Amino acid sequence: MVLEAIRYNDGKLSIIDQLQLPFVEHYFEIQTSEDGWQAIKKMQVRGAPAIAIVAALSLASELQALVKANTLPSKAEEAEAFIIERLKYLVSSRPTAVNLSDAAGKLQDTVSKRLKTPKSTAKDVANAFIQAAEAMLAKDVEDNTRIGDNGAKWILANALSSQRGSATVLTHCNTGSLATAGYGTALGVIRSLHSSHALQHAYCTETRPYNQGSRLTAFELVHDNIPATLVTDSMAAALLSRTEGRVNAIVVGADRVAANGDTANKIGTYGLAVLAKYHRVKFLVAAPLTTIDLATKSGNDIIIEERPASEVTRIKGSQEDDITGDSKLGTVRIAADGINVWNPAFDVTPAELIDGIITEKGVAERGPDGQFHLDGLFE
Repeated sequence: MVLEAIRYNDGKLSIIDQLQLPFVEHYFEIQTSEDGWQAIKKMQVRGAPAIAIVAALSLASELQALVKANTLPSKAEEAEAFIIERLKYLVSSRPTAVNLSDAAGKLQDTVSKRLKTPKSTAKDVANAFIQAAEAMLAKDVEDNTRIGDNGAKWILANALSSQRGSATVLTHCNTGSLATAGYGTALGVIRSLHSSHALQHAYCTETRPYNQGSRLTAFELVHDNIPATLVTDSMAAALLSRTEGRVNAIVVGADRVAANGDTANKIGTYGLAVLAKYHRVKFLVAAPLTTIDLATKSGNDIIIEERPASEVTRIKGSQEDDITGDSKLGTVRIAADGINVWNPAFDVTPAELIDGIITEKGVAERGPDGQFHLDGLFE
């Protein structure tokens, strides 16, 4: 059974606290858009698709509560203004992930169209938003499953030395159920290979400094009984150089894909793409169409979020008492006090290093001119 990281039913939203994984599986309720903003900013939820879904559903939960309490703004125009203001606030929590702003734009269009319907009330506007947010949850799971299947088929057809056999895949950061509404994007490709008995082995990177790979991806792989091995980020080159048990493909997710195919993803992705090129390993980006931003022409236009220095100088984990053996969560310092820190959350992988972009509509490859033409995916 695939891990369920986002639970939503009848206006009640709860999510698993990813800051406590893999040591503690704790779900907590999100009742308002403020709760959603805090969870996203603190990275209790992360992953571009999951951020968008949690943001949308947090406001949907808030609106349902206001409807039940009869405390919505009295006029439809005021309800629309409230929703738009809350959406702008939610978008400010993580600016790099385009899925969040894309979802906010679509939801704003939904409520604006409902407002233009004759005799629309504030409740009508709120309900239009709620229904659209709930539909996004269902669609994300459906799209992820298609991404997984499309990526698995492409790897088996293009990345193996023979047309028969199973694939060994390396992934970076976390792109599974914890990063989406369910199933996953890049990790969804691994799940699809595994479910069709076409996965030889999966490798996941530690993904410093936040350790999404060792904490979260490893947790999901173990949860789903997928044969997998954890490696530190600095071991990737040595792993790709091996001839025995050779890695056939690297599959990563994305927080934003520019119109030309340049991709912003978790820091360390660019380095893996360079290594893949040298070792002649296929390098794939798995992302829903909502991650492709045709308004952003290239990676030069992508704003890269910088995170606190403490994420690099400290690490959180389970501490064991040397005498009793009891465990508790704690944070320890791992760097010299006073050292300067640069901590970009993402880097940009140039399109020329990417062999394919896996979407729910299929796998986009570079054309005869050597360029991606992603606008065709939206036709």
